[in-house]
Amino acid sequence: MLILSRKSGESIVIDGRIKLTIIRIEGEAVKVGIEAPVEVPVHRQEVYEEIQRSNQQAITRHRVSLPKFAVAVPQKIIGKSVSPAAQKS
Repeated sequence: MLILSRKSGESIVIDGRIKLTIIRIEGEAVKVGIEAPVEVPVHRQEVYEEIQRSNQQAITRHRVSLPKFAVAVPQKIIGKSVSPAAQKS
């Protein structure tokens, strides 16, 4: 883990695309502003962990079998009539 000291108004740049700015320090709480591209998801850690937990549950849930339906065979294929005998093969 990299540990950096920053004062209010100072920033940290990550990968040239993400900028973290210390907005305000209030007692033990630090307000941080984050500028990141739209395609980079940014979450509080507890929210991120809940998303990961929900995704894992969705993957591991038992899938319900759906009923199978018979497929109707078209009477015409590309404008040509198909005889009932040819449909069965």
